[in-house]
Amino acid sequence: MSASPSYPGGPGSSSYPDRQPAAPSYPGPSGSGPAYPGRPVSAPAYPGQPVSGPSQPGAAYPGPPAPMGGPAGPASRRSRVAVVALALAAVLTVVTGVQAYQIYRLDDRLAAADKRMAEGQGADAGRLDGLEQRAGSLEKQADAAFNPEAVASAVLPSVFRVRAGQFTGTAFAVGKAPSGGGTTLLTNFHVVESVFTAGERKVFLERKDQRFEATIIATDKDKDLAQLQTTAKFTGLVAARAPVRSGQQIIVVGAPLGLQDSVTTGVVSAFREDERGGGPVIQFDAPINPGNSGGPVINGSKEVVGIATAKARNAEGIGLAVPIKTACDRFRLC
Repeated sequence: MSASPSYPGGPGSSSYPDRQPAAPSYPGPSGSGPAYPGRPVSAPAYPGQPVSGPSQPGAAYPGPPAPMGGPAGPASRRSRVAVVALALAAVLTVVTGVQAYQIYRLDDRLAAADKRMAEGQGADAGRLDGLEQRAGSLEKQADAAFNPEAVASAVLPSVFRVRAGQFTGTAFAVGKAPSGGGTTLLTNFHVVESVFTAGERKVFLERKDQRFEATIIATDKDKDLAQLQTTAKFTGLVAARAPVRSGQQIIVVGAPLGLQDSVTTGVVSAFREDERGGGPVIQFDAPINPGNSGGPVINGSKEVVGIATAKARNAEGIGLAVPIKTACDRFRLC
């Protein structure tokens, strides 16, 4: 058969004036792909649009870039100052609180220390009071304890040997000094009787190497008492106010047979009435001899309780003394 027939509009070698080429063309730029209005290509399509920027509309706008690390403004400085001030205030508050707590604790410790000190002082004061009371009690006990040596040492400077003419005896200073000065002394009347009876009034007080003139100013023959006075100054012995008791320990100081500063000890045997009617007398057992007459009888408290005046004949350990109260009342002394 011969070649196939061709039809208008069909494929074939024939061409028709009204037919277009196989590849249609469109006005516009050519490229490897289709181009659409507003679509970017490898080169910028519009003025001012960045080449490598995003392809979507509105993704980039012209304008100045944002500041990065530039100088801070006034508002930023004020903000930092406020933060620093708040931090300092917080630190000061904490420090103040800590100090206040420490002061509070210190006050507590000081108060506790003061309390302990006060308690300790109270305890010390109590102990001191107790010690003082014990010391006072011991002193009283020591005073109550009979100590002839201590008694003799205290009274001897106030005791003298009396020389009245050819007779000797003992005298002692007693009481306070008279208003005109000098010293008042007591002795027995029979010691100065020969001088007084002769109308004289001068006798002498002797102690060791010293000699003092004295005057007889009052006497009581019935009670065997005489009062002397000298211008010399001596310490007067203290008269006991309490009466003696049987068994009470005593010492007798005198100049037996002229022997000065002689001391004997004994006890009070009894307190009795004188059979001769001269008043009460003290009986004691301390040895005495001629020359002891007028000497003081002293108790353990260094007080005069009597004036030695006689001893029993043909007997031992029986001495007699005039109570000191009798002499004080008679001459208004002590």
